[in-house]
Amino acid sequence: MPDANSPIRHDWRLDEVQALFELPFNDLLFQAQTVHRRFHDPNAVQVSTLLSIKTGACPEDCKYCPQSVRYDTGLEREALMDKDEVLAAARTARDAGATRFCMGAAWRSPKGKDLERVAEMIGEVKALGLETCATLGMLDGAQSQRLRQAGLDYYNHNVDTSPEYYGEVITTRTYQDRLDTLESVREAGINVCCGGILGMGESVTDRASMLQTLANLPAHPESVPINQLIRVPGTPFENEDDLDPLEFVRCIAVARILMPHSHVRLSAGRTDMSDETQALCFLAGANSIFYGEQLLTTGNPDVEHDQRLFARLGLQFEGAKCATEAAAGDTVEA
Repeated sequence: MPDANSPIRHDWRLDEVQALFELPFNDLLFQAQTVHRRFHDPNAVQVSTLLSIKTGACPEDCKYCPQSVRYDTGLEREALMDKDEVLAAARTARDAGATRFCMGAAWRSPKGKDLERVAEMIGEVKALGLETCATLGMLDGAQSQRLRQAGLDYYNHNVDTSPEYYGEVITTRTYQDRLDTLESVREAGINVCCGGILGMGESVTDRASMLQTLANLPAHPESVPINQLIRVPGTPFENEDDLDPLEFVRCIAVARILMPHSHVRLSAGRTDMSDETQALCFLAGANSIFYGEQLLTTGNPDVEHDQRLFARLGLQFEGAKCATEAAAGDTVEA
């Protein structure tokens, strides 16, 4: 079994990752926390805010997604937002303590004119002192280079699940399409944000295989979002069974062990998690969250609740102006 002093690896075997999932819970968390303390401040959490800048009418058939044009979820399609609206949201996020602002658009792949509008947004958000992130669908090399020139710091493109289970989740793009986008982004010099979703009917072996895929990339993703499925009415996955919270915590812990330098992000699904489950996730090595009342189209814990939780746990907002106030339990206006 690996320990805190093991070298960084990119050659994990599936049976090794599965063995981590099978450890007694206390042993797994101890190992994950030990690794976490070697590479990170154990009481600092990076905070990102996510804004949907173009909502709905996506041609893809991702079975979890309310933005797919194929499902009747009651979501109204919206055009690409005006730049001034995006900048206003970015200022609000910055003033509430976020250090990274992520812009998401429901496209299969951005078209030239749209890409230029997003590039302009990226430059101006970066000028506010925020790290910039985008998730816009598939990118080729030229598109990735254009976003890098605009000042993009991070690009999010999740693999969602294991290669073996992927066909049960989406059929309109391949697993290799996703890996190709990650390669284009990496070659352009943009940091990679890539993770997956739990609770879509996958097996523990699928979770191990997904994390193996991420850990065996030539470079580990700088951010690894671990999402819990939000069962949106109208999507094919609306009736999936509840995920055992301890199984979610296990996945966080294994991600931390496999990718020691990465920020492991506690992402979608936090509205369905107790404070105690989230506390266990932080203990297991999660050190990033999405912050703000809204993700792309689904809810998220409100800012004041997160600030109270951080104060109860003695956590600091990593690099944020409001870290001291939040830790002291003060309310920071959003």
